[in-house]
Amino acid sequence: MPSPAELIGIDGNPLRDPRDKRLPRVAGPSVLVLFGVTGDLSRKKLLPAIYDLANRGLLPPGFSLVGFARRDWENQDFRQVAYEAVKQHARTPFREEVWNHLSEGMHFVPGEFNDPGAFDALAMAVKELDETRGTGGNYAFYLSIPPKFFDVVVEQLQRSGLAERTNDSWRRVVIEKPFGHDLKSAQELNNVVHRVFPEESIFRIDHYLGKETVQNILALRFANTMYEPIWNRSYVDHVQITMAEDIGIGGRAGYYDGIGAARDVIQNHLLQLLALTAMEEPVDFSAESVRAEKAKILSSVRVPSDLSLASARGQYAAGWQGGVKVQGYLDEDGISPDSTTETYAAIKLEIDNRRWAGVPWYLRTGKRLSRRATEVAMIFQRAPHLPFEATATEELGQNALVFRVQPDEGITVRFGSKVPGPSMEVRDVNMDFAYGESFTESSPEAYERLILDVLIGDPPLFPRQEEVELSWKILDPIEEYWATIGQPDQYKSGGYGPKSSDRMMKRDGRAWRRI
Repeated sequence: MPSPAELIGIDGNPLRDPRDKRLPRVAGPSVLVLFGVTGDLSRKKLLPAIYDLANRGLLPPGFSLVGFARRDWENQDFRQVAYEAVKQHARTPFREEVWNHLSEGMHFVPGEFNDPGAFDALAMAVKELDETRGTGGNYAFYLSIPPKFFDVVVEQLQRSGLAERTNDSWRRVVIEKPFGHDLKSAQELNNVVHRVFPEESIFRIDHYLGKETVQNILALRFANTMYEPIWNRSYVDHVQITMAEDIGIGGRAGYYDGIGAARDVIQNHLLQLLALTAMEEPVDFSAESVRAEKAKILSSVRVPSDLSLASARGQYAAGWQGGVKVQGYLDEDGISPDSTTETYAAIKLEIDNRRWAGVPWYLRTGKRLSRRATEVAMIFQRAPHLPFEATATEELGQNALVFRVQPDEGITVRFGSKVPGPSMEVRDVNMDFAYGESFTESSPEAYERLILDVLIGDPPLFPRQEEVELSWKILDPIEEYWATIGQPDQYKSGGYGPKSSDRMMKRDGRAWRRI
């Protein structure tokens, strides 16, 4: 495996330590124990991200990965599964020498979550790695498993002594969303994990916070003087935050039905994007400072009293997607024909503070829409006076600043410009910044950044429990209202969502940006 020093000057590395531009941020001696290693998330995201970190020289020479699952595997079986996942999904070039070094530290422990003997074997395995690979007793436990198993796994970690840290070592636990399905369950889940791990050792993964464009919201706001003076109610008309998907639920029926779009996306991803966009400038970019400002914003969010006017939901029906006829949600395998679970959700929120009073925030997410896109769009007020003929500005809209989170990461600024010619005609034009064109460094995948942060112990990009609970306090009344109104509106696959969502905007004299 190449050393960090060998990589500098060879391969642009975006995961550098901001305190020292000469050196990358490299994890120290550690073991990552991956529960749920046979799942899709592990195969498509986690294992490739670990290889990419190794390929960038950001893992220590003795780094070790232990898989735990209900499989009758030997170490070589696990290594073969990881090899195939890396070959198929890794973002950096495959290098045999990197893989060989990384795979030497890969081990597998078979067992059930409720089997004390399996966790005793796991404890022996990681202690052996401490001795043979110099991992220093530093363990991160990644729970890529359904939340219903959290309590038994955490209790087993405690019983086996795996969760006990010493003065010169650390223990950390990584939890994938969903963090509960409402406020009460989130608090119960938190109590389970807190019985064993202190808050500073709990890393709640929201992979959107690891995306470069999401972090660039803070960079654009606080590293530039031209934007912050207009980042308020005096200039902003409204804000739209969108996560649109062009796929259906796939094989996730068992998870998705009963959860729905709002719990799956709005409670975590979109409310986190709202918090980062709306928050005040932190004292510094330490975890505590950033989290404190996000919590202030989330606690200031107000849900409108009449949700019949300020929310919309829908289910995708049959239609055409990319030239292929697709079935509706109620016809998907494993979905009850009378399911009321929404695949599209839109809500209007307001923020009760001096900066944002009176500015509506519109959040929407949906499956089987026209295309895949995630963006934060700041829509500005119209100019108070236009000294032009009315016909000169017929096609002129509102200025906008749009953060494109995926798939084409970057920023778009929309403004009015004169059309070339002898007459004065003003029309909207776009000015684009694209990551792929402006930087030679390749943008790391979100899980690369987040796994590295876990191993380093750097928590700013991980929501704390207070944020989770505040998000559920926002969403719970909306879910309770929806539970009283029956079936969601139907919308054609490949379209733009239900008509009720457009009506919600039209009542306010506004319209959604075209997906």
